[in-house]
Parts: sequence; structure tokens; C-alpha cells
Amino acid sequence: MGLVVTPFIVLSIMPVIPFLLVYFIHYHLKRDKKVAIKLAMDVTTFFLIFSVSALFNNVFNSGFGIYLIVLILLIIGGLIGGAQNRLKGKVNVRKLLRVVWRLAFAGTGVAYVVLFLIGFIAAILHI
Repeated sequence: MGLVVTPFIVLSIMPVIPFLLVYFIHYHLKRDKKVAIKLAMDVTTFFLIFSVSALFNNVFNSGFGIYLIVLILLIIGGLIGGAQNRLKGKVNVRKLLRVVWRLAFAGTGVAYVVLFLIGFIAAILHI
């Protein structure tokens, strides 16, 4: 079990590592930068979600981090799905999931930096 958990924890602590790994491996194999970046974003989002939830729990001394992220993703999915339904009369689930997942990358990327800085400063100042 440790062979699976340890690499996952390392990749979650530094989510830039899976981004770079996926990007360079895919670019080396396919020579398509646009697809390599999208694939790297999709893979990294998974690690960012767990990393941000752990940082949230650490900074705010809480156990609600993962639930908050899931709740936000569900709300965003509902809003975008409702907009799709109003505009086109149907929901394209594949496009909906792709948009929510990419928004999750952007949101958790920003949250990672902010929470990391807050935690780092709090640790230095012993707050």
C-alpha cells in the first residue's frame, strides 16, 4: 500500500511535478504542445484538489476541505449545466465535465498558491 500512497502524497505536495512530467512525456511522444498542456492540466487537477483540501484543512484547522471543493464543483456544474440547458435545450455532459474540470484546475491552482503562502507565513510567525 505504501508503494501507491507515498508517490501520491509526493505528487500532491508539489503538483507542478505531475504537470511537468505529463507535459514533457506527452510532448516527447506526440509533438503537440496544445494537447500536451491540456492533458497535463487534466492530470494535475486531480492532485491539486487533494493538495488544496489538505492545505485548507491545515490553515483553517478544519476537516471540511475536500467537501468544500466538491460542493463548489457541484454548484459550478449545476450553474453551467443550467445555462447549457437554457441556451441549447440540452446538456452536453462531456463538454460540461471538461469545463468544470478545467475551471477546477484554475481555481485550485490559485487556491494552492494563496493557501501555501498563508500557511508558510503563519508557520514563520508561529500563529
